[in-house]
Amino acid sequence: MTLRPLTLAVALAVCAAALPAVAAPAAAHAHAAATQTTKAQRLNAMYEQSWEELLKLNPLQATFQGDPRYNDQLPDFGSAEYRKKMHDYTTKWLAAVQKVGSDGLTGQDLLSYEIFVDGAKRSLEGEQFPDWMMPVNQMGSIASYGAMFGSGTGPQPFKTVKDYDNWLKRAHQLPKIFDTSIANMREGVKAGVVQPRILMVKVVPQLDALINDDPTKTLFWGPVANMPKTFSAADRERLTKAYRQMITGDVMPAYKRLRAYINDDYLPHTRETVGLDALPNGKAWYAYDVRNSTTTNRTPQQIHDLGLSEVARIQGEMQGVMNQVGFKGSLQDFFKFMRTDPRFSFKTEDELLTFFRSLEKTINAGIPSQFSLMPKTPFEIRPVEAFRAKSAAGGEYQSGSEDGTRPGIFYVNTYDLPSRKTWDAEDLFLHEAIPGHHFQISLQQELTTMPKFRRFGGETAFAEGWGLYSESLGKDLGVYKDPYSYFGYLQNELWRAIRLVVDTGLHSKGWTRDQVIKYMLDNSAASETDATAEAERYVAWPSQALAYKSGELKIKELRARAEQALGPKFDIRQFHAEVLKDGAVPLDVLDAKIDRWIAATKAS
Repeated sequence: MTLRPLTLAVALAVCAAALPAVAAPAAAHAHAAATQTTKAQRLNAMYEQSWEELLKLNPLQATFQGDPRYNDQLPDFGSAEYRKKMHDYTTKWLAAVQKVGSDGLTGQDLLSYEIFVDGAKRSLEGEQFPDWMMPVNQMGSIASYGAMFGSGTGPQPFKTVKDYDNWLKRAHQLPKIFDTSIANMREGVKAGVVQPRILMVKVVPQLDALINDDPTKTLFWGPVANMPKTFSAADRERLTKAYRQMITGDVMPAYKRLRAYINDDYLPHTRETVGLDALPNGKAWYAYDVRNSTTTNRTPQQIHDLGLSEVARIQGEMQGVMNQVGFKGSLQDFFKFMRTDPRFSFKTEDELLTFFRSLEKTINAGIPSQFSLMPKTPFEIRPVEAFRAKSAAGGEYQSGSEDGTRPGIFYVNTYDLPSRKTWDAEDLFLHEAIPGHHFQISLQQELTTMPKFRRFGGETAFAEGWGLYSESLGKDLGVYKDPYSYFGYLQNELWRAIRLVVDTGLHSKGWTRDQVIKYMLDNSAASETDATAEAERYVAWPSQALAYKSGELKIKELRARAEQALGPKFDIRQFHAEVLKDGAVPLDVLDAKIDRWIAATKAS
């Protein structure tokens, strides 16, 4: 986001490039064009109206993208009434768009139609699976999101008096949502749809870390402690009093109720099993999740087999690195050396953060050789907040706002510093920051000619596939200069291949948490801290981890196809622009549009 070599006009010109058309008689061509324009205009108006309705239904989405209109609203997301509203919304707009149809559409208009219809159908298909009965796990819940929004450092703005009043109104809705979560978990207990115990025992200390009888010692006091000095004395006094009452009267009691229910009532009903397939209709549930996460029709077994073959291939490359550095011993011995040798550790949090900030400068210098399409959104590096660091990943990206007032943020986890390795830093930055998620998500938001459901929506397989593919660009971008850092890249590619094995193992083959952790430790250089956190993440988010390798392998396949087909006409900067310029799309849509690009480039 720090790079601004392209104007928005150029970016839009790239994005609006038309797909090749078939020649037709002039009159027929004019009629077809008029038909397409009329149909496309009608559909684009529908997309715009449906997105406006969605923001009203989900005001947190509006806040995340920097739209302030609904910053004081917080619907009861888990309630039956809300779920029906979302069902009716999706059903209505799917029917309306399909009634217009896709005949005669081309280019971006056809892409938008296909993506909208596919997404709506998948959303409706997923309604049969009652994930609303399991609203809380260690990876996220209304409790953790409430803290993120209310701390003053998250997406909720705290710059004006109105901003402060907006959060007061929003925060007053939290108790109702907490109570709905409790009621839904009670329904889950009755239906046998409950979380694994290994996850929920992690939630209790997370809640304890947020609960305090002294409001000034809670995260929710952050906005008061950092209140702008420009506020009048009367506003400062009023808001300070109101926030104290809100925290002590509404928010803390809600957190305590949730904590008490989980600890005293829910935990005894949690399950020893960890796989989604252990739940009612669980095999079908997981198969759906797999299709949804990968945007493919692969079965869990096919993905498991693909993972095993990728693990073997990558470990072969690692053997080459061992030979290069003259290491004597087994691959497991090398993993242990990489995990334990003190030369690969950061001494302090500041040293770790300084290292990442120096990476930003190095990688930015190499970007113009690989990219012609770059984002305008600002970019920052921050440490993960202490309250969630223990369960958070090593790094993560939070997108910036549409208008650029909130930067894209690369969060670096400094918890358990000895487990954060120097050889793991370069590929992590490439994936989460530049040119990974920051490029892909920011460019998507900046393509203002696209419908908003494409600018602010997404496909996990594409987004995470792009992030993992970005790691493969390290040598071209001036990093991986020593074999240990390149090993770090291979280790993380291996990690994503292992995910194909263990996620499907957990949720379709009866694997246990300990079995997954052992597989990861035996087959990679992961620390036990990382392996444990990742295993529990896969338990909490079935199939999400499959998206990375699925998308990366597709992008690499398409690059090889284009290089072979175009020969000297192949331009890596144009290829990257073509992949990114339409935002996140299902993988089959990506495949088809790259084929059209190859044909057009050949003909040019």
